[in-house]
Amino acid sequence: MKQLFDDVSFKCSKLVTKNYSTSFSMAVYMLAPSIRDAIYSIYGFVRFADEIVDSFHGYDKENLINDFEAEYYKAMKLGISLNPILNSFQQTVKQYNITEEMIQSFLKSMKLDLIKSDYHSKEEYNEYIYGSADVVGLMCLKVFVKGDETKYNQLKDQAMRLGSAFQKVNFLRDLKDDNLVLNRNYFPGVDLKSFSEKSKKAIIEEIEEDFRIAYLGIVKLPLEAKFGVYTAYVYYKKLLKKLEHTPCNEIGNTRIRVSNYSKAGLLAQSFVSYKLKLV
Repeated sequence: MKQLFDDVSFKCSKLVTKNYSTSFSMAVYMLAPSIRDAIYSIYGFVRFADEIVDSFHGYDKENLINDFEAEYYKAMKLGISLNPILNSFQQTVKQYNITEEMIQSFLKSMKLDLIKSDYHSKEEYNEYIYGSADVVGLMCLKVFVKGDETKYNQLKDQAMRLGSAFQKVNFLRDLKDDNLVLNRNYFPGVDLKSFSEKSKKAIIEEIEEDFRIAYLGIVKLPLEAKFGVYTAYVYYKKLLKKLEHTPCNEIGNTRIRVSNYSKAGLLAQSFVSYKLKLV
């Protein structure tokens, strides 16, 4: 029975989300049940692609990402895939009219991680972030607005800025692994070997501006999505604050985290703000 297989596929995407990101999984759980599966499926797709280029050392990453892309398009054509992550994602793409441009931009940025280690200009940096993060925000927005193109066009710039903010926070948090393990530097004009408080301050100010603009969109989201997105926003703002108060040499040598205890407190704070209609 195909429906049973589809149900299992979406559960696999949910399992991927829960195992790879407790914070994002918590935020998705705060969404309305009617849209959770679609967001899980988006996360599963982007996570698997990201894992191929970031984690599968000792394997032919180029062939793996190309096969993953080819299997996605095969799933889109046939309407089914025996890869449950792709099976759930292709259904979400079709149901919510996620565009081909979004998919291609995302995969382009993932493939850049296989061949490019430094971003020397703001244009290169912005193009990478657009594909790796902004379009993911747009994919989620497609789900949130449920086909309302007017609402989508009103909120797409803020959705992209939220995606940018999340990605830049991740870059700053993952400075150690990106630099020492993957030999990557995403920040143009920043020498990670002599990473300074001045450089960190400039990056944080850029992220805070992204968050400021993103918040203007969060408050206008449909009710089904607002609390979940706001929860993720509050978590990443907290993580950014921790990074701001961490010496730059420590950021380069360890991975800064928000404890599970703090996450629970942030969730409670978000819930109170939401219920008091402060968001």
